Amino acid sequence: MKILRLLRTSTFQLAIMYMVLFATSVFILMGFIYWATAGYMSSQTDETIEAEIIGLAEQYQRQGLNGLISVIRERVARDPNGKAIYLFTARDFIKLAGNIDKWPEGGDVQEGWLNFSLSQELGWKVEETHPARARVFIVPGGLRLLVGRDVSEFMAVKQLVERAINFGMAITFALAMIGGIMMSRSTARRVELINQVSQKIMAGNLALRIPDRGTNDEFDQLSRNLNRMLDRIVTLMEGIRHVSDNIAHDLRTPLTRLRNQLESTLMKVEREQEREQVASAVAEADQLLATFNALLRIARLEMGGRVGNFTAFNLSDLVMDAAELYEAVAEDKNQLLTLDIKEGIEYHGDKDLLFQTLSNLVDNAIKYTPDGGKIRLQLIETESVVQLTVADSGIGIPEEEMEKVFDRFYRVTKSRSLPGNGLGLSLVNAVIELHKGTIALYDNNPGLRVEIALPQHAQLAVAE
Repeated sequence: MKILRLLRTSTFQLAIMYMVLFATSVFILMGFIYWATAGYMSSQTDETIEAEIIGLAEQYQRQGLNGLISVIRERVARDPNGKAIYLFTARDFIKLAGNIDKWPEGGDVQEGWLNFSLSQELGWKVEETHPARARVFIVPGGLRLLVGRDVSEFMAVKQLVERAINFGMAITFALAMIGGIMMSRSTARRVELINQVSQKIMAGNLALRIPDRGTNDEFDQLSRNLNRMLDRIVTLMEGIRHVSDNIAHDLRTPLTRLRNQLESTLMKVEREQEREQVASAVAEADQLLATFNALLRIARLEMGGRVGNFTAFNLSDLVMDAAELYEAVAEDKNQLLTLDIKEGIEYHGDKDLLFQTLSNLVDNAIKYTPDGGKIRLQLIETESVVQLTVADSGIGIPEEEMEKVFDRFYRVTKSRSLPGNGLGLSLVNAVIELHKGTIALYDNNPGLRVEIALPQHAQLAVAE
């Protein structure tokens, strides 16, 4: 799988493009060398043969037929290796002179040139074949003169060059492939490191930063720019969070006084219509106070301050108490609340915060589940975690919004018409993080399933 991922990287594809370009250049260079070498040797052979023919023609003109035969025999005697080929025949191809016995048959004739195979006896019934190239000259009187050369050395050099080109291309491709893989692996490791850190940062760990190697290359520059961008984002997020927390803190006291004054006024108002209006104002003030208190509680949880007492308690009884608290509310909506709770589960944590978490989850399940729906609470225990599940058959949450519902004040589009402030799941998430646990949302088909995993033996350190 790693090789497949490497092959799909842009770095490897760029290396392949470079390899093709480099190999093409090498191929063109070697092809030119081959063409120049083979062409030069071929032209030298043809020029030698042409010179031989011209020389023999001049000898024929000066000395006649017998003189030509004498010259051919003399040249054959001077070339015992038979590199030069001569054959002078009568009109009926009877040999008059030369170093081959008969006129070649089945050769390839191109523009007056004859390419054929020359057989040479090496011993008893053993023959060796050599490639040869010759040109035919017609002597007046119908006589034929064949002058050529043994081109076996030329063909051997040609094949040697061809093998060198083939091996050179193979080595070029192999080295380019190895270099491309090595370069791609090095680059892919840097990119993969940035991707891994980025995924952890996107998962919520904003304290992480992308490391650099100190080489000051483009990857180090990218890492530093991304780290500066993250620092800026964290600063802006902290600023926004502090603003909302300060507003909640500063407005809670005057809002509490206003609420108390409204409540005092409610006790003095006698007309029913005015009492309803004042009672509605008191309810709105309570809702605002609840929102501000939730904001402050979330801020304190996220800052890691002391938010409660961590003690050992019976988590099974706590879940039963939360279910009993909302049982009547579920009955009013004709909802079926079922429990699957393992008894006797002991846990170490903040009992009040966990009870508030359970209350928020059960309250949301009842609120967003229509009349006649089903709600299920489950508490199980394994060796390492305690798992709490709250499932309902309500309107659910679209998959693309499941990660956003933990943000402050975020509300799902189809639940905006229902009462709420969008802080419930933010508070739940903060409490779970305080207890080193995890929370996940799933589609219950229909409805929503919330699964909370709390570490059974986590060492929970709470700052003073």
